[in-house]
Amino acid sequence: MYRFGKRIPKLVLAVLMIAGFAGLLFFGAGRLHLGPRSPGSGGSGDTVETNQGGPVEPLHPLSIEYMRQQEYPGSEIITEQTLPPGSNYRRYIVSYRSDGLKIYALLTVPNGNPPAGGWPVIVFNHGYIPPAEYRTTERYSAYTDAFSRSGYILIRPDYRGHGNSEGNPEGAYYSPAYTVDVLNAVSSIKRYPGADSSRIGMWGHSMGGSITLRSMVVNPDIKAGVIWAGVVASYDDLVKNWRRPGSKPWQPSQREQAIRRPSRQMLVDQYGDTDANPQFWNSISPISFVPDISGPVQIHHGDADSSVPILFSQRLQDALTAAGNTSELYTYPGDDHNLSANLSTALSRSVRFFDTYLKASE
Repeated sequence: MYRFGKRIPKLVLAVLMIAGFAGLLFFGAGRLHLGPRSPGSGGSGDTVETNQGGPVEPLHPLSIEYMRQQEYPGSEIITEQTLPPGSNYRRYIVSYRSDGLKIYALLTVPNGNPPAGGWPVIVFNHGYIPPAEYRTTERYSAYTDAFSRSGYILIRPDYRGHGNSEGNPEGAYYSPAYTVDVLNAVSSIKRYPGADSSRIGMWGHSMGGSITLRSMVVNPDIKAGVIWAGVVASYDDLVKNWRRPGSKPWQPSQREQAIRRPSRQMLVDQYGDTDANPQFWNSISPISFVPDISGPVQIHHGDADSSVPILFSQRLQDALTAAGNTSELYTYPGDDHNLSANLSTALSRSVRFFDTYLKASE
């Protein structure tokens, strides 16, 4: 093998070096960094990558396209505590990994031998509860019981910053954090012995409904979803049509304020409001992506709900219908945010819906 410097005359070598340097300047022009990142460009760096067509706008971490590009590997599910059993199912507090954090969850498993392929699964997304008040085994007991005793493995994640889960409570509307925890729960439960990874449904209430819709336009493995009183409209509707009659404007808890959780105003400051920059707000809005939703959706809402307007569920139903997706909307005259007056009816409808789309092969 010849050594480069000994076999090529020095003059030729100099010419080759100059030509190579010129080529790098020409072909590398599209990769130069051109100084400070402009407002609204996203990311945390101080430079912006460009190509010959101009600056490249990085995707915001909350955008649906960005979330689709990420991985949510989950982990093995670890049993932390065995709880008193339900009527025909076992109950546990378990943990799994999400974004390097230890996330806790309630897990219920039917008694007996699983069907061929395993038990169908429901991922249960609770609504807003002040993180400092949250407990894994409190609230929603009647809701989870309805699914658990109907032959489903159920996992109810404690989002980061809730209960004993690590991390900060960042919220669901202006941060992807809780949805990331739920998507990692999906991956984790797929590994669980006795679970059928091809039959996963998702239930969500209020804020959990928003997480459910976002999850279903990101992950195609969620075969059916049920949403109760969900915050599922566009960000434009959230800004202009979210009114709580007779109540004070909602404020994050002291703990949430202390960690300066992501807020609408942060995004407005960076990208402009929904009128000035509808393209950005649509890019982070799950309802804009319902043509790609992963499965049928059933929606429930009381028309006397003072927490989340029924308009939001109507907007989602209209979007699903326009996209040709399978969906159902049940409204409950005079009922509240929790469907207290029609709880049994709404739960029965929810169970039957999951049975239709997750148990048809049994």
